Amino acid sequence: MSTSIEDVLHPTPPSHDHPAPPVAIESTEVDVMLKADAILLVDVRSSDEHRQERIAGAVCMPLDWLDPDAIERMAAGRTVVFHCRTGRRSDEAIGRMGESLSVPVAGMKGGITAWRAGGFPVEHDAGRAIPMMRQVQIAAGAMIVAFTALAATISPWFLLGTAFVGAGLCFAGLTGTCGLAVVLGLMPWNRRSVRSIAVA
Repeated sequence: MSTSIEDVLHPTPPSHDHPAPPVAIESTEVDVMLKADAILLVDVRSSDEHRQERIAGAVCMPLDWLDPDAIERMAAGRTVVFHCRTGRRSDEAIGRMGESLSVPVAGMKGGITAWRAGGFPVEHDAGRAIPMMRQVQIAAGAMIVAFTALAATISPWFLLGTAFVGAGLCFAGLTGTCGLAVVLGLMPWNRRSVRSIAVA
């Protein structure tokens, strides 16, 4: 079932018995609405993903940091369109924010992958930091080497540090949430080129 621009800008309110499924619109329609300043495009990917490749005019607000009050202020009455890499996180964002926002909400079908495939331009940060996954690998590897060296030269109790790092990596793999990535994301080199989501 296709969704028109009019359906996105003026959606039919869902009933309690039949809640509306997430609205997905094509990248071609998102391009039209962006140029008309009819939407607020919110990128719910990580700040690292946004930095590496982004749609001009999109505001970066990672899925775990969604703030309905900030979104309302930035939207200023416009429709909010979420996008991610392929569309999965956009649907999750709609599920979290749909009832919290007083403006229409939709997701971009296929995410930035479909946007790029459609021939639309993306921006890159030429001075971006090392990708987050590599930063996590470097930091975790360095901590394991350091704890192992300390255990060999000072006290075997430092092996608990290597166990802690290993447990953290297992937790990240099982849950998809990496505490080390969150900490690294707050570092100055990872924040300098991302558009601020704070609105006075």
